[in-house]
Amino acid sequence: MKKIIAFTFCAFAGTAAFAALPPLTPEQAEAAALTKAKSAYGDRVGAYQLCQAQNRVADRYRVSGTAAPAACVAPPPFTPPVAAAAAAPAAPAAPAAK
Repeated sequence: MKKIIAFTFCAFAGTAAFAALPPLTPEQAEAAALTKAKSAYGDRVGAYQLCQAQNRVADRYRVSGTAAPAACVAPPPFTPPVAAAAAAPAAPAAPAAK
């Protein structure tokens, strides 16, 4: 019973601590976005390497006369999201029709 009470108390205290956190500054938000983009890119690179490894194994055990495994698509080079947003020019405003 003491463990359940302690767990409940810690759960409420943890929730209160997360609720009290201040909002992120623009620099922290950019750093978080960059970290998220790097993680997503790493996942894509990992999926590409896994595809290559699976194709090597499939080629090793493939019976002659059967179709070759699908080709892997290499991910494009990493571009930071902040640099991509800054490099994109603003669209010119359309003239107002009368």
